[in-house]
Amino acid sequence: MEEDDVTIREQNFHSQVREYIVCFLLFAVLYIVSNCIITRYKRKSDDQEDEDAIVNRISMYLCTFTLAVSGGAVLLLPFSMISNEILLSLPKNYYIQWLNESLIHGLWNLVSLFSNLCLFVLMPFAYFFLESEGFAGSKKGIKARVLETFVMLFLLGLLILGIVWVASALIDNDDASMESLYDLWEFYLPYLYSCISLMGGLLLLMCTPVGLSRMFTVMGQLLVKPTILEDLDEQIYCIQLQEEALQRRLNGTTANSYFHGSSQHLYKELDNIRNQRNKLERRKKASAWEKNLLYPIVMLILLTGTAISVLLVALNIVYLLVDETALPKGSSERDIGNASLSTFGVAQAVVEIILMFYLMVSSVVGFYSLRIFQDLTPRKDDTTMTTVGFSNTNILCLGRRIFCVIGVFT
Repeated sequence: MEEDDVTIREQNFHSQVREYIVCFLLFAVLYIVSNCIITRYKRKSDDQEDEDAIVNRISMYLCTFTLAVSGGAVLLLPFSMISNEILLSLPKNYYIQWLNESLIHGLWNLVSLFSNLCLFVLMPFAYFFLESEGFAGSKKGIKARVLETFVMLFLLGLLILGIVWVASALIDNDDASMESLYDLWEFYLPYLYSCISLMGGLLLLMCTPVGLSRMFTVMGQLLVKPTILEDLDEQIYCIQLQEEALQRRLNGTTANSYFHGSSQHLYKELDNIRNQRNKLERRKKASAWEKNLLYPIVMLILLTGTAISVLLVALNIVYLLVDETALPKGSSERDIGNASLSTFGVAQAVVEIILMFYLMVSSVVGFYSLRIFQDLTPRKDDTTMTTVGFSNTNILCLGRRIFCVIGVFT
């Protein structure tokens, strides 16, 4: 019996070590990909060797960690569904013994923990750390900035807790609710988390419909449209004439400093015309299958995905209105490897995963399409670390909300 207990403990120990190694490798891959993405978009002038560069570097590490956690939150539900189907298809395969229910639940717990850490601690710290300069009269340096950052975080926490306390006191004014307001761990923090989750859900409701309609325009700009009853050579010739005329006007205005303001306007107009010429040349050089086949297929796929998404949302709303027990459990609460998470097996799981990523991309596109958030759109080699931090927070919030919603309804 003792030998059997020792063997069981050794097997559990090796299983835990294997799970830690898999989690570390998955996070390492996400971190490397996130670092490449942020390096591609962040402003290159922030790489100077001074105090601000050190602050930007620390904030970049925090933003990279947050983006990696966001990627984990986005991929977690599809990974769980794929793992479940693999375990059902190959239950006794030696090479997938590392893929088990304990690993999936461990990933759900780690992603939930680190996403909350990034959302409530790391991203606010990165923002205030970037904006801090040290208190007036204190010695400048990294320590002064860190001190100011922690003070701002403390004051922000007090402000949010006070707002939530007042709001909850106004909504529930009975004696039992007033007594529960003083229970910090059992009522206060869960209520605060629910309010922040509600804000994320409202943001998702605003962004996703806009993104679904905006996706057609975005894909139309990326793909080459069919040339029907269009003479591209004539359009390119007209654009070249406009470019030459603007170039002659610029040569005349740059010689006179009095017209410096108008020359800036002409430079912008010249850049726009050159962009139009490049687009027309790209349409001219595109192959026939790219112009006449790829564009209609992509638009048909977008139309089908949008129609299926709207139909599923409408059906789920009807089910909830008719039957209160129609709300199933999320995928994280089901047993992995025992039964399929989808009614029609692998085919439905693949369709659901495609819809998940389509809705996620649509929500991100919708976020940057809103007027109040258009200035936060990342630009290659010209994005400040503050904008990078806001973008990471947005992806984390949208990823958590949209996959929680889809995980509940699938």
